[in-house]
Amino acid sequence: MDIVFITDLDIETVIGIYDWEREIKQTVRLNIEMNADVARAALTDHIDDTLDYKAVAKRLIGFVEQSEFGLVETLAERCTEIILKEFPVQWVRFRLDKLGAVTGSRSVGIQIERGQKPL
Repeated sequence: MDIVFITDLDIETVIGIYDWEREIKQTVRLNIEMNADVARAALTDHIDDTLDYKAVAKRLIGFVEQSEFGLVETLAERCTEIILKEFPVQWVRFRLDKLGAVTGSRSVGIQIERGQKPL
């Protein structure tokens, strides 16, 4: 199985359950692994034959910037749904970090896997 990944994609968004969080933008960091067969792309050297990670990143940036969820769990689930529905991916491991959310920690967050992981 081949993996296409996006590491440390920082996006500003409204996220949180407290009133003060609803009035500001906070940084979330996305780390994403997606299965993709890259063998054909390696032969042809053409973007149409692979998973376009830039297209995935742009789609998620647009979505996350406009979102206003209370929970990181909800945001992570919606992002994985987008990836699985809109891109040629059957499996995704998605990590969302909410930076500086807990005093003394760099981040808190969630990691989820969705879809069928190929062997």
